[in-house]
Amino acid sequence: PSRRLLSLRWSLIQYRNITLENTTRVSCNKVLSAFRTICGKDNVSLGEAIREQHGKDESVHRCRPPDVVVFPRCVEEVSALAKVCHDHNLPIIPFGTGTGLEGGVGAVKGGVCFSLRNMDQILDLHPEDFDVTVEPGVTRKALNAYLRDTGLWFPVDPGADASLCGMAATSASGTNAVRYGTMRENVMNLEVVLSNGTVIHTAGKGRRPRKTSAGYNLTNLFVGSEGTLGIITKTTLRLYGVPEAMVSAVCSFPSVQAAVDSTVQILQTGVPIARIEFLDDVMIDACNKFSSLSYPVTPTLFLEFHGSERSLEEQVSTAEEITQSNEGSDFQWARDAETRNRLWKARHDAWYAAQALRPGCKAYSTDVCVPLSQLPQIIVETKKDLLESRLTGPIAGHVGDGNFHCLMVVDPNDPDELHQVHLFTERLARRALAMDGTCTGEHGVGLGKRALLCEEVGPLAIQVMQGLKDSLDPRNLMNPGKILQRGEL
Repeated sequence: PSRRLLSLRWSLIQYRNITLENTTRVSCNKVLSAFRTICGKDNVSLGEAIREQHGKDESVHRCRPPDVVVFPRCVEEVSALAKVCHDHNLPIIPFGTGTGLEGGVGAVKGGVCFSLRNMDQILDLHPEDFDVTVEPGVTRKALNAYLRDTGLWFPVDPGADASLCGMAATSASGTNAVRYGTMRENVMNLEVVLSNGTVIHTAGKGRRPRKTSAGYNLTNLFVGSEGTLGIITKTTLRLYGVPEAMVSAVCSFPSVQAAVDSTVQILQTGVPIARIEFLDDVMIDACNKFSSLSYPVTPTLFLEFHGSERSLEEQVSTAEEITQSNEGSDFQWARDAETRNRLWKARHDAWYAAQALRPGCKAYSTDVCVPLSQLPQIIVETKKDLLESRLTGPIAGHVGDGNFHCLMVVDPNDPDELHQVHLFTERLARRALAMDGTCTGEHGVGLGKRALLCEEVGPLAIQVMQGLKDSLDPRNLMNPGKILQRGEL
């Protein structure tokens, strides 16, 4: 009898499994059929290579591919696809260009990746109002190429040729932020698709005033939300006039303190510096080797000035006087466009220069931001930590904002070294928090800094954030597992 009972139980389990498998297969086929009806069979992919490509970014976090990738062509298709996902409780992961640095596109719970590259139209350019509206497939380089003959440009420059809507989603910034601000200051309006397919306009449909005090600031709620509240399908951006003249310079210093003191004093005198970038001795040495430069291997500032010919003379004179009073070297100039572009390409290639220090290894960039007065101390302490930990991590930073990066070069096949890098990045972030700073100035929270976010803002602020998330995405379908984790409270 006991043998017959076991046999009966096994038959029931098999029947349930077969029934569940059949139900799941029917449900999957129904969902895929709906996706293909909405955006065409060529815009729905189950291929392993495509899924893996959309399951990782430039971070050290491992690839987490989605179950399916869809390629919508317009906001109506995004909305319809989102409704299908909502009806079947499928996670939604927005994807732009995959240049993020904190694992923000990994499908930690599977689901559907919305690859937005086919939505690449530049819409509603208003040169006289200095604004433009773009779709999520438009990158910053594509926009500036389009604007070339208008006398306008979009200056926010994170280095990578990232999607502009993706830059809004991560609140990106970069080398020009000290003069022109971050994405948070340059986004005027957003079109967003919520998890249930509802389409909203954060400042009102078609509205683009230079300022407003009407209601809650929904635009800035979605800027930096990393796809956890909705899918950004359009962004309206501020534009700027191309400066009459630009000139760049390089200045070397005997110490980190001297370089940062110069930066603070330049800002205090009101010089409208466009870029002021710091590279430590290890970083400038790596850039010299990688980009065939010959700058002294000491703490270094890369500077750039924008304005009229006459105003540049005043800016440069004041800046040079300040740097020399802090034992800085004479400026090495980059006046023509070709030399200037070569200089800033070397700065943007710092990632690859760092990686070239250890061929075969992988680079991982982490960032923090502190008040300017704390910058010398945190950089000195961080360099000491790197030496004691025997880790390779050249430092580069947007020193005018107090924001800097450690470009960690790590062997991905060495678990002990990966663990040491993880511990180092946590120490770095907590060092920044202890100095009244933030655990991330521009990369975002993603997967890697969720616990640090809680330490930074406290449990009550996290509770408010979770309440906003629950209100806009009650089923936790939008990029789940990023920024906040249910149950953390």
